[in-house]
Amino acid sequence: MRKKIVAGNWKMNMNLPEGVELARSIKKYFQYNNSLKADVVLCTPFIHLPLLGDILKGSNISFGAQNCASEHSGAFTGEISCEMIKSTGATYVIIGHSERRSYYLENDSLLYKKADLAIKTGLNVIFCCGELLPEREANIHYGIVKRQLEDGLFNLEESNFKKVIIAYEPVWAIGTGLTATPGQAQEMHNYIRKLLLSRYGSKIAEETSVLYGGSCKPSNAGEIFSMPDVDGGLIGGASLKSDDFCAIVEAI
Repeated sequence: MRKKIVAGNWKMNMNLPEGVELARSIKKYFQYNNSLKADVVLCTPFIHLPLLGDILKGSNISFGAQNCASEHSGAFTGEISCEMIKSTGATYVIIGHSERRSYYLENDSLLYKKADLAIKTGLNVIFCCGELLPEREANIHYGIVKRQLEDGLFNLEESNFKKVIIAYEPVWAIGTGLTATPGQAQEMHNYIRKLLLSRYGSKIAEETSVLYGGSCKPSNAGEIFSMPDVDGGLIGGASLKSDDFCAIVEAI
């Protein structure tokens, strides 16, 4: 049975005290809830990671980073290595978010290098893929997602794929208020699962969690999560408000 996962992506928000308060609020909400149907993950700016291990101790909430370096260590000023991330107690890292692809020109070969290194370091990878609005309007969105997965992820060894979660994010629905319909989400998630089947076989295709990311909020989460190939969400803006994020988790 595939894991249900709801991951919050705080992006570049929350100073240190704000982030601590938000993490504590989310922990408190779920502290006595032993019937959670989803794994909960908080992906925060790097500055929060060293504190989250203590804050979330004793809870069923995991945490991770939003990016990582493509090198083990060395003279790479400003970078944060996978080993550094892991040393904080973090167990996840987001790789290939559309904002990293767009603003920082991260290409598929670089993202593969990051994913491979993160997995070998022992981190779980939330690997993002998705199309721009012109690409969907031109009806090439399936080809875009196929290329991103084949070039950025599908060179991984089969044995490493147990640490991979795929997040489909229609870029046109991020921060725009637009949302893919449940049917559109299901169609792409099903397509992704068929790509996994073709590359790695039925076991990995069935066991790999595929999350939806794109203006998911309490009002639409239940309907989106009810789709058979949608295994949870990568939540952006709504993850910055404890009540909204917790309501989305409950929607599983």
